[in-house]
Amino acid sequence: MSRAILNENHRLGLGGVAIGTAFENITDEQAQKVLQAAWDTGIRYYDTSPWYGLTKSERRFGRFLKTQDRDDFIFSTKVGRLFNQVPESEVPPTMWKKPLPYDFRHDYTADAVKQSIEESMKRTGLDYIDIVYVHDLSEDQVGDRYPYFLEQAQKGAFKVLSELRNQGIIKAWGMGVNKIEPILDCIESADPDICLSATQYSILEHEDAVDRLLPAVKKAGVQLVSGAGYNSGYIAGRERYNYKDVIPKGMNEKRAGISAIADKYGIRLIDAALHFVLACDEFSSIIPGTGSPEQVKDNIRALKTNIPSDFWKELKEKGLIYEKAQVPTL
Repeated sequence: MSRAILNENHRLGLGGVAIGTAFENITDEQAQKVLQAAWDTGIRYYDTSPWYGLTKSERRFGRFLKTQDRDDFIFSTKVGRLFNQVPESEVPPTMWKKPLPYDFRHDYTADAVKQSIEESMKRTGLDYIDIVYVHDLSEDQVGDRYPYFLEQAQKGAFKVLSELRNQGIIKAWGMGVNKIEPILDCIESADPDICLSATQYSILEHEDAVDRLLPAVKKAGVQLVSGAGYNSGYIAGRERYNYKDVIPKGMNEKRAGISAIADKYGIRLIDAALHFVLACDEFSSIIPGTGSPEQVKDNIRALKTNIPSDFWKELKEKGLIYEKAQVPTL
């Protein structure tokens, strides 16, 4: 079984999607305020990617974290894309509101992974990276080229990351994806330590993960991190679901049903969502992306909220969460 890298101190982390301008054009000053608020409230796990804002998020995290004691926090970033600077007119259309002027290509070879890690360290100014996730190696990102890129990663990324871990250059590695299959494929062909499960497990949608993902990672001794436990803001009231503007059929009714029961028990939906994820033995951390210091404080408040066991019992009785899903126990 792989050595666990995250512990109780890392149950709540900070994700870097919002700081990469996914939802609004957060300025450098706003980003630093978010990072300072996270640090001041005790958050010690920070996750980003060169993809977020086309290297912008990674630079912002580095600007703040390199002023802290490196032994005091866990930092993760991602590989799978390489970036090259281009004129503003040649920046490809992406989800980012204000990206830096870079183009990119997917590349999961060993050489590309080494190059990506070196470039991430230069951008952040950090001496080392704790966790490296193989990013977006899934059909929702690479389409029908998934088998091609999976084979490329099996021969390249997976092997070189295990070597770097065994040499002590990184502490752990795994997949960072929005789908279940790539994590299962990685476990079958390699020896990952930890995987970032971005949109597979939340209080609103978790049945498939309970049946297929959780047994596999438990057997393999792989930790999980929740990257979209709030369904990219939908649980907090945003009209987007898992980074998209289309809300799945029936989801508004499900959110309203759980919210009504939460109101009855005097808690917020965000409180329930955070504790639902962390109640699962396989999840070591949840890393909501936040765009303001107030959202950081909301997450801390949620973590400290006590939720009555009758709340979970009622959700199961009304079929609002899967009967096999783990829930908190007092």
